[in-house]
Amino acid sequence: MRRTSFADMNCSLAQCLEVVGEWWTLLIVRDALLGVTRFDDFRSRLGIARNVLTQRLEHLVEHGILTREPYQENPVRHDYRLTEKGRALWLVVTAMRQWGDEWAAADGPPIQLRHKTCGHLMTVEPACSECGEPVHRGELRALLGPGAKDESLLPNPR
Repeated sequence: MRRTSFADMNCSLAQCLEVVGEWWTLLIVRDALLGVTRFDDFRSRLGIARNVLTQRLEHLVEHGILTREPYQENPVRHDYRLTEKGRALWLVVTAMRQWGDEWAAADGPPIQLRHKTCGHLMTVEPACSECGEPVHRGELRALLGPGAKDESLLPNPR
């Protein structure tokens, strides 16, 4: 079944979903963030059909998330490496993993992160880019930005 396109929607989240919103896509990005680069490794780790993996990798290359770099000539085989744009998805994948750890992993987190600098297990917490203080949802107010096409992006406050 073909999903609805968000290409014309004036929303950064919708535009992100247009590129990485299909479930296999984020699992491929997750594995790439963990260091997986080869088609057969993605396929065996994910249990994904060859044609589906080929389509998703092509999509990620087309959108500048991955690059294809040949590592063998006969037959030609490629490594798939994250670009800067792809590595920037780390925070998205990490936030989703942490949500899954808290709300969907009955036996506890399958993967944990150890901060190399201090040696502690850690989670990523949002902080204000200006003052450095921790940020909680209730402390934020959404405003229209320079890319807003109209005021309908924000709901009417009650």
